[in-house]
Amino acid sequence: MDLPFISEQHFKSQNYSSNKISKAEYDNCTFEDCDFSNSDISNNVFLECTFINCNLSNCNIAHTSFNHVDFIDCKLTGVQFNTCNAFLLTFSFNNCYLELASFQDLKIPNTRFNNCIMHQTDFSNTNLSKSTLNNCDVKSAIFENTNLESSDLSTAYNYNIHPENNKITHAKFSKEHIIGLLKSYKITIE
Repeated sequence: MDLPFISEQHFKSQNYSSNKISKAEYDNCTFEDCDFSNSDISNNVFLECTFINCNLSNCNIAHTSFNHVDFIDCKLTGVQFNTCNAFLLTFSFNNCYLELASFQDLKIPNTRFNNCIMHQTDFSNTNLSKSTLNNCDVKSAIFENTNLESSDLSTAYNYNIHPENNKITHAKFSKEHIIGLLKSYKITIE
C-alpha cells in the first residue's frame, strides 16, 4: 500500500483522539501540543519527525515506522513500542513520561533517554546496548534478559537490575545507586 507523502509540515494543537490522523508517510514534520491519546496511528511512517509536548498515551502504534524520531516533553503512558515496525527503528526521548510503556524484544541500541520517568516500563529481551538513560527514574522497570552492554546508567535511579539475568558488561552505574544491582541478593549495605 502506497501512503501519501507529507513533508515539512507543522501540526499544532491537533486532537487526533477525536479526529483520526491521515494515514501517510510523514517526513521531517513536527507535531506540537497534539493529543493522540487512545488514538490509532498504526501503519503510518514517521521519518525524521519531532513530537513536542504531545500526549500519545495508550496510542495504537502497531506496524508504525519511527525512523530518527524525537519525542520531547511527551506523555507516552502505556505505549507498546514493541508492536511498531522494527525496521530502521530509531528514536530518542527527552523529558518524557513513559510509565507502563513496552520496548520488549526490540533492538534499539544507541537510544537516548534524557530526564524521563519510566516507571514499570518493560525492557525484557531488549537490546539497549550503547544507550544512555540520563537522569531517568526507572522505578519498577523490567530488565530481564536485557542487553545493557556499554550503556550509560550512571545518572539513572530506582532501577533493579539483576546482573546474572542481563548483559551489563562495560555498562556504567553510579556508586550511589549501585544498590539497584544488588537488590536481588537480599543483602544489607551500610
